[in-house]
Amino acid sequence: MAAQFAKSGHAAVLMLLVWITLLGTASSQRQKQPSLQILPASSVQRKPVGHSLLLTCRPDVPDTNLISDLRWNDNRNMTILPKPTGPSSPMIYTESIAGGSALALIFNSLQESMAGTYFCAASYSVTEKLNAAVVVETYVAITWKDAPTDQRPLLGSDYIVRCEVTANPPATVDWLRNGDQIKSSGRYVIENRGLLIKNITEADDGQYTCRAAVMSTGELKNREIRVEVQIMPEVQQLPLVMDAVEGQSFSVMCNATGKPVPEFQWIKRGTQQDAAGLDRFSVNAITGQLDISNVQQQDHDSYACIARNPAGQSESVAKLNVLIRPKIIEFINITVSEDEEAVFVCRAFGRPAPEITFRRYGSVEEYSIGLQVSDDRIILEQSTDDEKGETAGTLRISKLATTDDGLYECIARNRGDVAFKVGHITVEYRPIFDHMKALPPVYTWEERPANLSCFAQAIPNATIEWRWNDRRVQDFKDLNMHIEDHGLRSDLIITPRDRRYFSAYKCVARNKLGSAEHVMELREARIPDMVPQAKPRIVSATSITFDIMAPPVEPGLPLTAFSVQWKEQIQPDWNFASNRTWSPDSPYIVEGLRPQTAYSFRFAARNVVGLGQWSAYVEQSTPRRSEPETPRILHTPIQDEEEGNDPIVTSPYADHFDMRWSIPVDNGEPIDMYRIKYCPGTKVNGYWTEMEEHCIEQDIARMTNYEMRNLQADTYYRIELTAHNAIGFSKAAHVLMKTARGIDVVLRVDSPTLSSAAVIGIVTGSVLLLLLIADLLCCAFGNLGIFATLCRKTKRSPSDLDDEAKLGSLYGWRFPLPYCSGSLIKERPPSPLPLPPPIVKLGATTPLEDEKQPLNTQPDAASAVKVNSSVEYDGRVVHSRSGEIIGKNSAV
Repeated sequence: MAAQFAKSGHAAVLMLLVWITLLGTASSQRQKQPSLQILPASSVQRKPVGHSLLLTCRPDVPDTNLISDLRWNDNRNMTILPKPTGPSSPMIYTESIAGGSALALIFNSLQESMAGTYFCAASYSVTEKLNAAVVVETYVAITWKDAPTDQRPLLGSDYIVRCEVTANPPATVDWLRNGDQIKSSGRYVIENRGLLIKNITEADDGQYTCRAAVMSTGELKNREIRVEVQIMPEVQQLPLVMDAVEGQSFSVMCNATGKPVPEFQWIKRGTQQDAAGLDRFSVNAITGQLDISNVQQQDHDSYACIARNPAGQSESVAKLNVLIRPKIIEFINITVSEDEEAVFVCRAFGRPAPEITFRRYGSVEEYSIGLQVSDDRIILEQSTDDEKGETAGTLRISKLATTDDGLYECIARNRGDVAFKVGHITVEYRPIFDHMKALPPVYTWEERPANLSCFAQAIPNATIEWRWNDRRVQDFKDLNMHIEDHGLRSDLIITPRDRRYFSAYKCVARNKLGSAEHVMELREARIPDMVPQAKPRIVSATSITFDIMAPPVEPGLPLTAFSVQWKEQIQPDWNFASNRTWSPDSPYIVEGLRPQTAYSFRFAARNVVGLGQWSAYVEQSTPRRSEPETPRILHTPIQDEEEGNDPIVTSPYADHFDMRWSIPVDNGEPIDMYRIKYCPGTKVNGYWTEMEEHCIEQDIARMTNYEMRNLQADTYYRIELTAHNAIGFSKAAHVLMKTARGIDVVLRVDSPTLSSAAVIGIVTGSVLLLLLIADLLCCAFGNLGIFATLCRKTKRSPSDLDDEAKLGSLYGWRFPLPYCSGSLIKERPPSPLPLPPPIVKLGATTPLEDEKQPLNTQPDAASAVKVNSSVEYDGRVVHSRSGEIIGKNSAV
């Protein structure tokens, strides 16, 4: 059975092979049937107008070499020619491809007229004709005919958002906004031309979609259209008139609203010129600002500001009024006699015509138009010529007085500026001697020439004549009187040879307006009367301060000095008295006295004539040597409201205070130190309580100030100050001081270091001092050197020495004549108490500090000769100087 099955399977395979062979033979015969194929293979080709199309005709034959006359015919059965050579291409042409085995039909741009049947034809083996056909159909695709992607409607208008579509078959159009479909209703109407939006608002800004569809072709297209609502520019109204000052710069801003932002243009209306192109003009097209530099008169015109944007334009017109700053063209000085009317005219030019006022030069108050309330003599008038731009101001002053003489200021104002000019009214008046009425008489003595000066105030200047006993001085022809003229002043020089010249003289001044007289008196000057009284006010061991009552004086003959002589009461002869002279306004202090010594004093007054008689005899004893007087603290106390009635001193600093005091009287022994103690504290129930554990005590040598450091802010300190000499401590001076509250009121400045110039000066001074000391030593011990030479030259006659011996000197006890002759100064008498030797004071000294040593008790003949001195006080410092010799008991 298996063999049977194998035989039957073999037969089936053989049959299958036969069938396959037969099938291949039939297929081969069919493929070899000649034909033409048109690619693409579809028999109908549908394309939109304007698109290109390629149709390929390919022979399907066993042997392509047998194909001939391959061509394309159009819808009118006309053979389509191949593309000619050259750059241009016809709308439709053929072209061989694939090595000439196929022919392409090319449509560059399909038109509706090109629709129809196109044929491909060829010959095979010369005898067999081959044909194939294809139908070309065209349609119009969706085309945006009038659909701009950016559209700008005007605010408030009805606007059609344009979207015109062409298509064949026709397309349907709908609208979307923000993805939502717009339906025709209310403000929106869909039309063939587009979407109508009524009464456009800014809210209609946005993105719109115009959608077109052709259902038959399935074509769908979207057109995105951006709608931006535009607002027409609106220029803010400019001022009707704008003022610009000639010669200055001018700017004006033009503001406008609109969307999009408008651009600006300025037009000069008179010439229709764009201001941006004019000289000295500049225009900012973005901001609308118009700038004019150095405004000129020709700039006077109307100007239009124009704002433009795509929505339209707007403008505003303003007139530019060029102001001419005032110029004073006439203001002439005038001269008018007293009691007459002065007419002061000031003329000015400007645009607009300026207003004119007047005022006294240096005064702020100006005269007003019309009669002045403060002075009814003064009237201000004004006349204006607006066409010429001129104004005349007239200041009238009736009953002119000398007080009206002076400078006046004319002021011209307009909107452009202010102009000033100064003029002078000269008031002529007769001579006057008002300035000489208070002058004292003229004094002279001992036939000294006296000068009587006469000066008369007058305009015009006066001529001066001198009269004596109602006669012209020139008529006397007296050699003792002569006149010297010095311009406006006339001097009468008189040498009084006898008493008849001490008389009254008359000065007569004349000008064209009148005359005036002034009587001047020449008097004989005398020495002052005796000093009525002198009283000791402050008495210490080595000095006495006096209060001196001045004698009566003649007007114009003041006292020039006070003199004092003093001697010990045991010395009967005033010839050996010491001398001192003070200026009248200085402290009257006699220093250099001996402690526990009785003195006699006498006083005299001096004027330019000489020294008066000695008078006002005073006897006064000095006390014994003792502790110094209480130092005087130099800080001025103020009242602190928080501390009740206690006066305090405030420090401008929070952490330190500079304590200062004056040198007290030492009472016969030099002050060797000061002791200062300061303690913080407070008031409890009205009583001062000190914090003893925080008290600080410090001894200070030879200084009159002390800086208290490391203090607490806003704290009270009680300060106690005493002076010490060899006898002991003085009574304490107290002051309450309060520091500042945490921050210094006055900025601290560190003490400056010495400059190089100061160092050189100190070194030079030290060298000179050493040379001076060496010369003094040579003079004292060897009668050599500069001082020895000077001493030899100063030897005088016995009468001169006798005169000097009569008076003595302020410094005679310290620098007697034997100093120059080489003899030594006698030592000071011993102190009645066993005191230590005096301490020489260093540092700052007062001008008279070196006069506190006592006089020698046993002067010899040489040391009795004194040099007179004088003391002058200028309100701050006492100045001592040597003066002329005053004779014994002399009143001259």
